Amino acid sequence: MPDQPKPRSPHFGVVALVGRPNAGKSTILNRILGQKVSIVSAKPQTTRNRIVGVLNDPRGQLAFLDTPGIHRPLHKMNVRMMEHVRSSVSEADVVAVMIDASQPFGHGDEFVLEMMRQQKAAGGEGKRFAILNKIDLLKKNKLLPLIQQYNDTGLFDEIVPVSASTGDGVEHLVNSLFESVGLGEAIYPTEDFTTQPERFFAAEIVREKVLAHTSEELPYSTAVAVDRWEEDETKNLIKIYATIVVERETQKPIIIGKRGEMIKTIGTEARVELESILGTRVFLDLHVAVHGSWREDERFLGELDWPLS
Repeated sequence: MPDQPKPRSPHFGVVALVGRPNAGKSTILNRILGQKVSIVSAKPQTTRNRIVGVLNDPRGQLAFLDTPGIHRPLHKMNVRMMEHVRSSVSEADVVAVMIDASQPFGHGDEFVLEMMRQQKAAGGEGKRFAILNKIDLLKKNKLLPLIQQYNDTGLFDEIVPVSASTGDGVEHLVNSLFESVGLGEAIYPTEDFTTQPERFFAAEIVREKVLAHTSEELPYSTAVAVDRWEEDETKNLIKIYATIVVERETQKPIIIGKRGEMIKTIGTEARVELESILGTRVFLDLHVAVHGSWREDERFLGELDWPLS
């Protein structure tokens, strides 16, 4: 009887998704995983923590770090966000730089490239990918020159055009990532698609709904803290008590809305999505509180900063 072919050895690698705010990092992570692990918004600095998403595949396992958008920090909160980015870059097997191909090259892009130059100069061993996102919004005759522009930097091992919104090029990207990481056993349970706790997701889903319904000013001024989490298995019910934190008294009415309609809408949308994610009935109780300097409050930021891995 002829020998049976041996199964292929599994691959494992850590992929850091980095780039400017709103480059599409969270969207492509959700697309790759087929699950929502990171909130998506058209407003900047949506992702504040480092989200760990896990892709389990017959070829092995990839752990994705969805990092905050790279920017010059102005507050202690933003300093923490950039610390997440740097720690992710330092431990990744592949650093995947998300680039909004639909926008002209600007100072923010140069800031990202400078971080990659520093990583390369420091002897960073991880491979670097340039992911040109939103190609569905780019004229076809603009794509090849853009690929050449990033190739000429000498910073990237591979340049991959994709559209996170349509899925175009994403399969090729995943194939290239598996080819770029080494052999290794999975370190996360194969049934998991994220390492973040359920309480973290509850806060993030509420914050996503706040972002979706409030003005441009509020995303920088709001945080969500889960105060209490109660599970009643006999009633198949989870009770979540959370506080939406703003910086000024004048911002409270924006969140609450006329006759409480805005906070009711935020709560209803968040509850419906949480019930879908958690697979159980959810009672969600939301309140609004003012903390004038929460972005500079180390203790409060620490309470919001859930475990990263």
